[in-house]
Amino acid sequence: MTDSKGKAVKNKEGLQGYRVRINYTDSNGKARQVERTAYGLGEAQTLEQKLIQEYKDKKLVAASKMTINELYTEYMKYHATETRKSSDISTASKLQKRVLPYFGECRLDKLTQKDLADWKIEISKQDLALRTKQNGYMAFRALLNYAVKMEYIPKNPLTVLGGFKDVTGLSENSTPEKFQYYTAEQFLKYIAAAKENCITVTDWGYYVFFNILFYCGLRKGEANALKWSDIRGNMMYIRRSIFQKAKGEDVETAPKTASSSRDIQIPLPLMKILEEHKERQKQAAGELFSENLRVCGCERPLRDTSIENKNKAFSSAADLPHIRIHDFRHSHASLLANEGINIQEVARRLGHSNVKMTLSTYSHLYPREEERAISVLNKIAEK
Repeated sequence: MTDSKGKAVKNKEGLQGYRVRINYTDSNGKARQVERTAYGLGEAQTLEQKLIQEYKDKKLVAASKMTINELYTEYMKYHATETRKSSDISTASKLQKRVLPYFGECRLDKLTQKDLADWKIEISKQDLALRTKQNGYMAFRALLNYAVKMEYIPKNPLTVLGGFKDVTGLSENSTPEKFQYYTAEQFLKYIAAAKENCITVTDWGYYVFFNILFYCGLRKGEANALKWSDIRGNMMYIRRSIFQKAKGEDVETAPKTASSSRDIQIPLPLMKILEEHKERQKQAAGELFSENLRVCGCERPLRDTSIENKNKAFSSAADLPHIRIHDFRHSHASLLANEGINIQEVARRLGHSNVKMTLSTYSHLYPREEERAISVLNKIAEK
């Protein structure tokens, strides 16, 4: 510290003077600064630490009065800058359904582990899939982790309690994800029923859509986002996905993960279907046709509600059990698994980021591999 003439300022004991400044944000979100003077380097360092701690204490006291609703509003603004739009909407939905109804008006300083334990008990009683409960827990934990990161609370009380667990004892003997799927024979019946309902170009779009799901294992959003420019020769290049918001708004994003951007060879039956449909669109659109049109929806992606309605109608017409749209992706993987296709290739076609994910879902569908293993072992004694 120096005076107006640039000379070092010292106290009576001859100790050098230091200005200690701390920048902080007040409870109204405004940038503030506090400045104090200390003499001697040791005293200056001690003062700095004291001011930092005082700021943290004040911040904790102010933030502790924040409600979970207020924290949620702030968190979602931050979350929107860090994740894809679809993930942002999904997180908001989980918190709105599983957390805010219970803790919305609760202040952070009033949130106890007992409250959180009671919340877990209440959610456990509900007729929800284990994964749904776990997703709600993870969204809540991330919300409170944000509060810790922002120094609103010293630690996350939910982490100590842990997530929801399978208490049925069935998890090791059943698939982690319950799903249905169509065999090749069932799908041919299903798609034949779909073809019988094709009159307009839009009708054919649904027919093509379900063929793409089954033959390529795409996610719904990936198939719906597909453009003719994404198909070159016998290859399909997955580089986009469509997320449909309320009021008919479409949001085009990159696929779910980096590994979801993938190149898939198109099987011959689907190649023929795509070629015929492209000619059909060309005739209908005339000079307005372009490679930028959606494969299934033409100018606009097919609507989610209409896709599900068509799915129910086709399964009913084919006298087959109704399966979810995502289960067509499972049908693709199940068909390959039952034919003994290497699990790494199945994972690649699905766009899984980790083969473990594919194994955990589809490993039980490799019965022929077990039979082959037993056959090899049985022949040992014959040699």
